[in-house]
Amino acid sequence: MPAVKPDLETRLAEDHHQAIKLWLRLLTCTNLITGQIRTRLREHFQTTLPRFDLLAQLERHPEGLKMSELSKRMMVTTGNVTGITDQLEAEGLVRREPDPQDRRAFTVKLTPLGRQVFARMAQEHEGWVIELFEGLSSSEKEQMYTLLGKLKTHLNGKEARR
Repeated sequence: MPAVKPDLETRLAEDHHQAIKLWLRLLTCTNLITGQIRTRLREHFQTTLPRFDLLAQLERHPEGLKMSELSKRMMVTTGNVTGITDQLEAEGLVRREPDPQDRRAFTVKLTPLGRQVFARMAQEHEGWVIELFEGLSSSEKEQMYTLLGKLKTHLNGKEARR
């Protein structure tokens, strides 16, 4: 019998609260999926998940985004965004343009090459995500999606009340 790889759930005991068990299960699944995506991006495209995420943000906003907006959307520091943008710009995938409303700021946009490269990555990425969820039936995925939506609404409501 193959050994079970230790994860966040291995520290659970029978008497742990159901909410703790669920939270650790969600976190473990998220980490496993993210790990697979990171590995595949590295192996297939010699890139990282943060670089993919930055390109994805720009693909959704052809008009470009300020560095501060990219930082907010990616939930990382502006310094991290600057480093990633520097790399992608050197590779010809993005370009910086001065912001006409703020001379201190730049808008980052995909180049035509960046759009082309990202389109290939996004297509593969979608296939990987579909494959990783193949263990669930269509109705199970729909049920999980609905339940997680309910949890998200609840959590957003709590955040708004703070």
